[in-house]
Amino acid sequence: MGKKLTAKIGPSILNADLAQLSDESQQLLNNGADYLHLDVMDGHFVPNLTFGHPLVKCLRSKVKDAFLETHMMVSKPEQWIEPMADAGVNQYTFHVEPVKDVPLLCRKVKEAGMMVGVALKPGTPVNVVADYVDLADMVLVMTVEPGFGGQKFMESMMEKVTWLRQNYPTLDIEVDGGVGPATIDTCAKAGANMIVSGTAVIGSSDQAKVIKTLRDKVNCALQSS
Repeated sequence: MGKKLTAKIGPSILNADLAQLSDESQQLLNNGADYLHLDVMDGHFVPNLTFGHPLVKCLRSKVKDAFLETHMMVSKPEQWIEPMADAGVNQYTFHVEPVKDVPLLCRKVKEAGMMVGVALKPGTPVNVVADYVDLADMVLVMTVEPGFGGQKFMESMMEKVTWLRQNYPTLDIEVDGGVGPATIDTCAKAGANMIVSGTAVIGSSDQAKVIKTLRDKVNCALQSS
């Protein structure tokens, strides 16, 4: 019997006020967030630069029970496994594109005590995951080019989500980029169950309502599938 899939909503804190990060993160958790999605960018793999493990460690000391996922948009993901594990990260999601030996990296993340996520840029074909999906806890399908918030959702990426759901029925599949109330139906129907939403949640005057809307749509789709 496979595990039962449920909707999990993980707001991206990229759009939050970084000077008030622990307060804003706690507010998201209070408003129903299942986990927090932390975008780590190194200025190499993507042109933007965000924050690293010292900030994550500080955040962990304030939100002790939160499930923290770091989305490593970095050119050397192997370099940050130990520091992020030490910082209290629960799931280490890295991009496969700069990595020569993805299975090895998956094993190293597991050995460090974290769950494994593998992320695919829009230009990366989805079937590459067949080689290591058994080592991963989750696959992230990017629905924008990684590196900047506020981009337009790429509906064409839903074909990847559908393929993953058909081939791996119990896999956690995450979507990230331009996801909010306007695009959640498309994501849910394709089979995504982990939803990263940045601007749509952070910028809302009623975060709890947006998070509930996203969760309800996904759970509804999961039940009817």
